Formats: sequence, C-alpha cells, structure tokens
Amino acid sequence: MSLHARQVPHPPQHRQSEPDLDDELAAERAHLSMSREALHRMRERAEALFATGDKVAGDAYTAEQLGRHLARRVAELADDPRTPLFFGRLDFGDADAEHAGHRYHVGRRHVTDEQGEPLVLDWRAPVSRSFYRASARDPQGLAVRRRFGFGNGVLTSFEDEHLDRGEELGTASRILTAEIERPRVGPMRDIVATIQPEQDELVRADLADSICVQGAPGTGKTAVGLHRAAYLLYLHRERLRRSKVLVVGPNRAFLGYIAAVLPALGEVEVEQATVEDLVDRVSVRSVDPPAVATLKHDARMAEVLRRAVDAYVGEPTEPIVVSDGSFRWRIGLEPLHRLVRETREEGLPYAVGRDRVRARVVGLLQRQAEARRAESPGDAWLRRMGRSKPVTAFLDAVWPALTPDGLVHALLGDPARLAVAADGLLSPQEQALLTGQPVGSDQPTASDSGQPAGSDSGHLVGSHSESATASGRPAGAGRSAGRAPGTRLGRTPKATRWTAADAVLLDEAAGLIERPAGYGHVVVDEAQDLSPMQCRVIARRSEHGSLTLLGDLAQATAPWAATDWRESLRHLGKPDAAVVPLTVGFRVPAAVLAFANRLLPALAVDVPPAESLRRDGGLEVRTVTDLAAATVVEVRAALAYEGSIGVIAADDAVHGLRTALAAAGVETATGDDPEAATRVTVIPATLVKGLEYDHVVVVEPAAIVAAEPRGLHRLYVVLTRAVSRLSVLHTAPLPAPLG
Repeated sequence: MSLHARQVPHPPQHRQSEPDLDDELAAERAHLSMSREALHRMRERAEALFATGDKVAGDAYTAEQLGRHLARRVAELADDPRTPLFFGRLDFGDADAEHAGHRYHVGRRHVTDEQGEPLVLDWRAPVSRSFYRASARDPQGLAVRRRFGFGNGVLTSFEDEHLDRGEELGTASRILTAEIERPRVGPMRDIVATIQPEQDELVRADLADSICVQGAPGTGKTAVGLHRAAYLLYLHRERLRRSKVLVVGPNRAFLGYIAAVLPALGEVEVEQATVEDLVDRVSVRSVDPPAVATLKHDARMAEVLRRAVDAYVGEPTEPIVVSDGSFRWRIGLEPLHRLVRETREEGLPYAVGRDRVRARVVGLLQRQAEARRAESPGDAWLRRMGRSKPVTAFLDAVWPALTPDGLVHALLGDPARLAVAADGLLSPQEQALLTGQPVGSDQPTASDSGQPAGSDSGHLVGSHSESATASGRPAGAGRSAGRAPGTRLGRTPKATRWTAADAVLLDEAAGLIERPAGYGHVVVDEAQDLSPMQCRVIARRSEHGSLTLLGDLAQATAPWAATDWRESLRHLGKPDAAVVPLTVGFRVPAAVLAFANRLLPALAVDVPPAESLRRDGGLEVRTVTDLAAATVVEVRAALAYEGSIGVIAADDAVHGLRTALAAAGVETATGDDPEAATRVTVIPATLVKGLEYDHVVVVEPAAIVAAEPRGLHRLYVVLTRAVSRLSVLHTAPLPAPLG
C-alpha cells in the first residue's frame, strides 16, 4: 500500500481507491498552498503596519510600544518553507455538538483567510487538544484524525484513523514513527506533530502549577518544557509578556541547540540563560578548589549570609537632633529603638529596610514640624530632612549601606566576622576553607571577636578600611600570593579575583539586600546538576511565578548533584510541585538504551529505567589499537548515512581527535556552533548533556569515567546521546558495569 493510503487495520471495504487517494492528496496540497499564501498576506499586512506605525501613534512612547508589538508580530509570522505549516486534520462527527461536521487543519500557528476564517488552527487552541488526546476508546467527538507526511516542506502522504470505528494506530503510525526517527542535523526542532498524550498533559498544565519532570533519556522532557512555555504564552500572552518567560539551560552549547524551537512556534520573546548568566555580577577570574566550591554551594551558606547581613543592623545609641532654621527637632532613643525593631520584624530586604528606616525617621520629624508650624512641610523639606547629616549619620550607624560584593568580600576576608555568622552552622575547618586560613590553625570563634560583626563603622562595605587588622591593612590583603587557587581577596571588592562559586554567593547576598525582579514562568532543564545555592538563584526569579523543572537524576554529574527531587524543589521554593516520571523513550533506540542502562545500578539513584519504543538503530562496541585512526574510519563510515555525527571523548582528547579528522580531510565543528554547516561535531563529554546526534562515536569510555568523581554518571549521559547508531571505541577495558 502506498504511504498516502490510510494505513490502519480495517476491513477492505473501508479502503479508498487509489484515484480517490490521489485526489485527496492533491486537495491537501492545494490547502497547504492556500494557507502559505494567506500567511504571506498576514505578514505583509504586519510589515505595512510596522512601516507606518509611527505616523498613527499619538506620542513617542505609544509609537515605541506599537513598534515593538508590530516588530514582534512580523517575526511571529515568519514562514520556513521547509517546515510543514500544518501536520494534522480533525474531522468532527455528529457526536460533538459544538464542532459537529467541522474540519480543522492543525499546525504550528493560526492562519486565516482574507475573511478571517481559519485555514490552520494553532496546535495550542482548545479544539486542537483532540489531536493529541483522542483515542478509539475516547474519540472526543472526532470521526477521523489525519496525520500528514512531509519531505522538505512538500506534503507527500497522509494517514487516517477512523476513531468512530475504533481504528487507532498509536505508535504504529508510520508517519509518526518516521517523524520521530527522522535524521537531525543542526539545532533541535519542535515536536508539535508527535506530542504523545502523557506529554500533552504536561504541556497543557495550568500556569499556576509548578511541575518536575523526571525524564529518562529520549523521553522528550526538554521538548515538553519548551512546548509548555509556548502553550502558556499562547494562553496568557499579555500577562507573560509583562512578567516574561525564562529558559535556564546547563551551558551555552545547549541553549544554542534549543534556540530555534520556540521561534519556530512563533514565540520570539522568551529569554534564555545559564545559571552563570543569571549571577553575572562580577568578572570570574579564579577557580575554587573542589572542596571550597562544594562548600560555597551548600545550602547552609544562605543562612550564613543572612546572619552576616543581619549583623550590620545596630541599636541606636543617641538621639537625633536636626537643625531646621530657627527650629531644632529631636527624636529620643525610645522611638528610635522602636522604629528599628519594628522595621527588622517586617523581614524586608536589607536595602528596603534602610529606606523604610529613613522614611520613618523623616515621618517623626514631619509630625513635630506640623505640630509646631500648624502646616505640612512640602516635598523639598522632606527630601532635605532625609539627606540631613544627623539622619544619614544615624542610618550609617544602625543600618549602614551594603552592596552584595562588599558583604561577601568582608565575610571571606575576616575570620572573626565569619565566625559570628557561621556559629553552629560551619565547623572551624569549613570556616578555614572559606577564608583561606591553613586548616587546623587557631580559628576565631563568635565569642573571640568581642562584638557583633559589623558593629564598627570600619566595616562599611566598599570602604578601604574594611576588616582592618592591627597592621592597618584589610584582613586578607597580602594573603592571596600564598593561597591555594580560589578567591583572591584584594583591598576592595573590585580588586578581588572572584570565582564562579563566589558569584552564586553574591547573588544570594543581592537577594538579601535588594528586591529581585522575577519571571512569570521559568523552565529549568538539566536541573539535576543544580546545587542548593543555584536552586535559590532560580527561586528568587520565580518566587511569584511557576516553574517547569526538567532533569534526570541518573545524569547528575556535579559534585553537589541532586539525589532527590523533593530536596531540590524545597530549595527552589516549590516544595509542593508534582514530580512526574517520563520513562518511555521515543528517540534513543532500545539497543542503545539497554547498553546504557547497565550503568544504572552503579549510579546509586532511585529512578525507573528507561524503555524505548524503537527497535531500529545500531550498537557496536569495538576494541581498537589506535583510537584516532579508528575514529576517522568510524566517522567516514557514518557519513554514508543521513544525519548528524557526534564524536564524544574525554575533554583532553578532543583536540587530538579534531586534528586527526582534519588531517583525514573531515571537516568538524565544536559544540559551540549548533548551526555549523558540517555534519560532524567533536565535543567534550562535559558539554554534551542535553544534546543529541544521529550517530554517536564514543571514544575511550574508561578515560571519560576517570576524568571526574562522578564519571559513571557522565558516561551514562554520553552513551544516551545517540538517536540512531552508537559506536564505542576503546583500547582500555570498559568500565566494569558495562562488561
């Protein structure tokens, strides 16, 4: 039977004749052409409005807002002729009162004719849900569900399921299978044509719901997260346009790989970032030793920093007296104590609290002036009182100004200050790691300092006299030359050589001092590698919004990697989020997945093993004598097939493999450029998480495992990047679990 016949198991009398099928195919192609022409007209109208928008706007601000809206609209209406404009059709029967007798084509975006009638329905529209959820058991009013096959944007086939007759193909659909298994070169594509019912349920979850997806390799968890973002933007466009949507990925290579998915669905205003981008407050110029980095990522550091901030708040020691022309206003100690106490009890961010104290002091002065003058002072008087020397001196004494880098600089540079903040939280040895003191040396304790850290004005953050020692130099100055690699404290925060872990501490400090801006929805992928402190970075940006957390505990490779999603969700501020497992794989072949699953018992994580629906693909494990030469042979053989090729090796082996391939005349790309024209990418094992290639060549698994403490987890990631064929080349014995 030709591919465009209805490929369903039903009696012969239900089949159409070939001429009818050809006529049907021609009609669908005509509808595709009409829809593309309509989309082109829609874009032309948007471009015309954009060109003349400044002439119809009433003022500059309105013109700017209108211009942004129209520019966004033009971008949303872009059409890629290589991408199908629709991929399905819904024919409703008489059982559905609302849509009885109607026919809808379902695609990536809404397309209307010149009268406003829909030619293509957006896949996110309520009626389109039936395309993904309807079944023979629950037709949802559908008589026929049709899927379309495409090649380079040309409609080549269709496939019908008569749900009203009990016909349902499910994963036996040849068109569905061909789309899932289609070779991929370049960035990740959307999966709107192949979303499965269990995925669709997650995609269409309410905006108010935070969910965690424990997704085994190849189950589509990344696609679920991105398509959920697109769905929420469709359903809550104005709300999320104001509060924005953020996608957080593990590295820039991954973000580059997924960057084209949302624009292909018409969503062009979603922000993408790594955690490092989010905490980019200082230049990272140094690297912590592993033990120090792990400690800085520990959740206890949040409480240490909170105590350090809290220690800067002091008690009033003398009244405030302000001269005002012929008047002198006085605020006694009792109201000042009450004012500071009440502000502390409100639990405001530190800088907000400082402003609140200033405003309340000025308010007390204002009441005195009103009582004396029988009139209310103006705004200029209020500003002058707020800036007067007695008021600012009082503020600097009881609620001094803080900056995030100044706070952390003072904390890491003063063992006595750290001892106060870390008392009962960090051991003396852990405190020594943070301050760079030799482990085992005499460490100051909270009682040794004789006063609360921050009680003297010499600790005002940003000053050159921070944490002054008996020699008159700041604590930590002059120590860096003899320290192990890590934070190199200078005399000031700007002169300090910060580490990546410091940047996370600085963001925590900023959250304590300032009121951070948040997002309406945040999607976090590869979340299993987030430390508790990195989770808090994201929590501050989703405090008033919802979260989609995506990951696989079996692929956790960081020293602080998660072992329980509930713990991560608690640090993310979403302890009640549902944890949903996805275990059915659509991308990784069963043979490849079975080989990688041999590692699971050694990974010490409680996750269900993945199962694949794919029985195609290939696996070859070979012992070789020359890794570089064998890699060249394997890549040349892989080039005979369609699709992308990923050569994955331990980080220090990548350069040699690229050199060998170049010498053999094989052009290669790095993971930094997902849109490179070449089909072959040579990428370090540490950067491959979240990526996929049709053919993967893994070079020397033992070296990948030996390169880091959680090397077996890294190898599990590497082995599950293949979506068609996997070749494993090795000279050293394979890791024991694979034997």
